Amino acid sequence: MSAYKLTYFDVREFAEVSRQLFHLSDTPFVDHRLPREQWGDLKSTMPFEKVPVLEMDGFFLSFAGRSNLEAAWIDAYADQFKDYMEYIRPFYRAAMGGRRAKVTDEEKEELKKKFPEPNRDNFFGALERVAKENGLNGHLVGSSLSWFDLVIADHILTMENFVPGFIDGFPTTRE
Repeated sequence: MSAYKLTYFDVREFAEVSRQLFHLSDTPFVDHRLPREQWGDLKSTMPFEKVPVLEMDGFFLSFAGRSNLEAAWIDAYADQFKDYMEYIRPFYRAAMGGRRAKVTDEEKEELKKKFPEPNRDNFFGALERVAKENGLNGHLVGSSLSWFDLVIADHILTMENFVPGFIDGFPTTRE
């Protein structure tokens, strides 16, 4: 049997979808939650000096579509998500209370109007169209759960915690 070890900090963020995929597929794995105070010592031992890192011996999990075409669409939408996240980063960091995000509530409200709201409308508007074109089956691509579905679900949950009602105008995507 293959052994998997997922290393990331003790937060959801970038490793959460991987954790969910392991649980959904009933695949045993080691969920190595790295204490931040150890990061300085371990950083140089990680590929590209970044986490999350998945160590495995064997095969890859498959939540990337049921065909090459579905996998390509999932990757394309994920690239759009990365762009969207880059656009909303100033607000996201402030909302998450990042180490350099010492902002007042008024400044946070100003950041919300400037960054996530217009970019949310563009990105989630596109996802609404994609979901409808895919037949309103609860998945953005194809007829089965993909890792990108989980990325979007996790992002919606995160944003709703910081901005209640953030995607109320996008009911198809929420479903």
